[in-house]
Amino acid sequence: MTRILLADDHALFRQGLKSLLEAEPDFKVMGEAKDGREALRHALEAHPDIILMDIQMPGLDGVQATQEILKEWPQAKVIMLTMYRQDGYVFEAVKAGARGYLLKDADAKELLEAIRRVQAGEVLLDAEMAEQIIQDFKSKQGDAPKPHAELSEREVQILKLVAQGYTNSEIATELSLSEKTVRNRLSDIFQTLHLNNRTQAALYALREGLAEQPEDE
Repeated sequence: MTRILLADDHALFRQGLKSLLEAEPDFKVMGEAKDGREALRHALEAHPDIILMDIQMPGLDGVQATQEILKEWPQAKVIMLTMYRQDGYVFEAVKAGARGYLLKDADAKELLEAIRRVQAGEVLLDAEMAEQIIQDFKSKQGDAPKPHAELSEREVQILKLVAQGYTNSEIATELSLSEKTVRNRLSDIFQTLHLNNRTQAALYALREGLAEQPEDE
């Protein structure tokens, strides 16, 4: 059962999402938040599997809430909800570790598929967004040595699979490892590359050409 937190300041929109999601046998809406502060409190208390986070909310907005949640609980899988594909706030949220974004005018099938993909470990980014973030990383790194040169061959394989959306279980099967070993190796990879989460790891692999950019659907 995938437990989902809804964070949006429009009650009717939340109600519509809740009705849609709870019609699915494998989804349960475990909480609702009308602003970023409520989202932060619910997330840190209940640890939902997925957080659908509106960008624009009063008080603590979606980007700030995402940053605070991931700082305290980096396992959170946040999907940003936005009206516009080119929303600069989405860019900042994804850099902070959100698993991607979904347009508010997406149809029901897109929404359900997006949640299931993120729950399975994927990152929801179109090619244009990925390229923006890759270029941002490049501009900040400059000519600094590439830290992935310090990774073992096995760690590079794991990093590539993370970028391709593989879950820990799927990586373990693909490489004939235990899930515990995969988790430990991922922790080592994050530490070596100075990353905080799978989103950043996937984008790092894209930036360095270790994996292909996702296609814009």
